[in-house]
Amino acid sequence: MHNLPDNLAQVLDRIHSASNQFSMPSPQLLAVSKKRTAAEIREIYNLGVHQFGENYLQEALTKKADLTDLDITWHFIGPIQSNKTRLIAENFQWVHSVDRIKIAQRLNEQCPEGKVINICAQVNSDGEDTKSGMAINELSDFADAMTDFSNLRLRGLMTIPAPRDSFEAQKQVFTEMKETLHSLKAQHPQLPLDTLSMGMSSDLEAAIAAGATIVRVGTDIFGPR
Repeated sequence: MHNLPDNLAQVLDRIHSASNQFSMPSPQLLAVSKKRTAAEIREIYNLGVHQFGENYLQEALTKKADLTDLDITWHFIGPIQSNKTRLIAENFQWVHSVDRIKIAQRLNEQCPEGKVINICAQVNSDGEDTKSGMAINELSDFADAMTDFSNLRLRGLMTIPAPRDSFEAQKQVFTEMKETLHSLKAQHPQLPLDTLSMGMSSDLEAAIAAGATIVRVGTDIFGPR
């Protein structure tokens, strides 16, 4: 059995240390709970983490139903199929993995009345054919489309870069995301662009150094899958 309190304490210490070292605000910790049990989520919640990220819709809905007594903010962070958008819109407060206007349009149309969903545009920072995400030069048109979607709030960018072999190489790709967000904000000052969802167990220090506002950590909290 993994020692979740110790694991979480170590992750929080890494975040705190990196924030101090690089004189950056501490990012929000998003606990990535795919393939984890509701009991494990409950334990982490009771240790003070209330933001959880899920990749697989049906698995997430089962756990969500088991945890209705907890005030969890649920983030969807996995690839999105068009036939899943209604359930995602109904059950998640954040969606990090919006990679095309069609998906944003469906989330907007299927969002329950009175609800606003925070979204991030997923950026394919390495241009990999096997990965989801928009190219940087597609972001401006995507942001333009947001003015038509009253049930969505575009908060920023999310990326999952390929592994790098050094801290500086990790930081470089995250810094490019920060610069891209700043450019997008200058072009679209009416949008609340304040979020950089980037950095995971293996590279969260570099992401924090570059200005991440959300780091997504699974393995180093819950242990190997």
